[in-house]
Amino acid sequence: MSKTTETTAAAPGGRADTSELLDVVVIGAGVTGIYQLYRAREAGFSVKLLEAGTGVGGVWYWNRYPEARFDSESYSYGYLFSKELWEEWEWSEQYAGQPEIERYFNHVVDRFDLRRDIVFGARVTSAGYDEDSGTWTVSASDGTTVRARFVVATTGNLSVPFIPNIPGREDFRGDQHHTSRWPKTPIDFTGKRVALIGTGSSGVQVVPAIADEVADLTVYQMKADWVTPLHNRPITPEEQASLKADYERIRDSLSSSPSGFLHEINMQAGAEVSPEERQEFYEKMWNSPGFTKLTEHYRDMTYDPTVNGEWCAFMAGKIRDIVKDPETAEKLVPKDGGYGARRPPFGTGYYEAYNKPTVSLVSLPEEPIVRITESGIETSKGLREFDIIIWGTGYDFGTGALNRLGVRGRKGLALEEYWAEGPRTYLGVATAGFPNFFFPGGPHGALGNNPRYAGDQVDLTHDALVYARDHGFDVIEAKASAEAEWTDLMNNSDNLSIFQKASYFYGSNIPGKAVSQLLNPTGRWKLQELIREVEANGFDTFELSKAGVPADA
Repeated sequence: MSKTTETTAAAPGGRADTSELLDVVVIGAGVTGIYQLYRAREAGFSVKLLEAGTGVGGVWYWNRYPEARFDSESYSYGYLFSKELWEEWEWSEQYAGQPEIERYFNHVVDRFDLRRDIVFGARVTSAGYDEDSGTWTVSASDGTTVRARFVVATTGNLSVPFIPNIPGREDFRGDQHHTSRWPKTPIDFTGKRVALIGTGSSGVQVVPAIADEVADLTVYQMKADWVTPLHNRPITPEEQASLKADYERIRDSLSSSPSGFLHEINMQAGAEVSPEERQEFYEKMWNSPGFTKLTEHYRDMTYDPTVNGEWCAFMAGKIRDIVKDPETAEKLVPKDGGYGARRPPFGTGYYEAYNKPTVSLVSLPEEPIVRITESGIETSKGLREFDIIIWGTGYDFGTGALNRLGVRGRKGLALEEYWAEGPRTYLGVATAGFPNFFFPGGPHGALGNNPRYAGDQVDLTHDALVYARDHGFDVIEAKASAEAEWTDLMNNSDNLSIFQKASYFYGSNIPGKAVSQLLNPTGRWKLQELIREVEANGFDTFELSKAGVPADA
């Protein structure tokens, strides 16, 4: 029988005390959940956080595969609420790796004494709302049960791994690992025959990380993506000093930036300059770090087919120059979409890895997988034998984790049924029929650096809870009319988004899942504008009431 690992050890902190009604229960100890816990504690709420894993960090706890790292600048991903925290923590690299990221979140939790309110090893299995008392009962796999006035599910968009249902997967006698459920004990790839299925952001990082260890590595690619260099490097002492000295400016900039980065918006259109100037600019972009290739590009790159096509032709030339085998190079050049049509991955030495004799590429559209066998992977062209299979096949994005919590709202309404045709949300934080239930960092929230968008939503959630408490209300619920207006705006704003519906940002990678908008194509400024209006108008887009009393009484 195949051995598939999951990092789910017993909870070190034991079960939560269920003898009293809590104000707030938070689900998930990732970047959003830790911030929500901090804010609830600071406001004097009684609060517990339930976390499925045995440590904090969310995606950065579970994803510990080789060379897992940020592709957002490290300092732009971390917290902005404390100047002291900002000044005492030094990121070592522009794009930190997983071990350093995990250390950061542990430092934050201990620095602000948050660990005592976290229950580890508590995977939530059900959350039910009682209308008479206006409270939730939340149960977890370890036997923990808590009652709380408010539930804040900070389960994240990248929490539920997806593995395609390929016949024979359970028959494989070697080891299998999904990149998002990587074991804590390092895997020895020395002399092993390894298959990697999937070439998204995770796969792009794994390939060069293990290419020199393995006996051979076969990469199975469903769709080629435009992989550009990350250009990671250490942060110099001079840069460290500048970051610390500029805390207020950086905080304010990141708090208002539409992308959530410190990147400068380029207002120049490619169509306004000569072809020669554009080629020079493309070279500059290729050599720029991370997401600046998207955020600081010509302003018309994403919608002018000529400019986008030129940029893609430039990148295709780079791929053909780097990859020595012409046949492999052509497989690595995307043919089904321009730059930005899917979430762009950033790599270090990815294309160069295909020049190693140990690395080979299989294009699945040309050579589909038929089945997994006891010894390997059989495609339409035959069987290859492996010792290890790595699944870099992504996630059930946006709604995946929320739909698996067993959430039951008014009259037992199941969240997964209510969202069967796609999420229905208000400002990406609440949904009608589910009072006192919030989910910052979930669907209809982000279109950029996720912690910055999710932070805005945590602040909104926090302010809603404080407003309800201070005005004597037990129950707060998004109005159906507000939900409908926001959801329609999300679903009717595809023209503002550059992503294809074939992207996982629409859920199209999950068989049977409704294809619908899972991001916020209107962007951060629209979200922030509406949040300001909601708060200025006394949360009038929510129904506020006492428990057991109709909202209009």
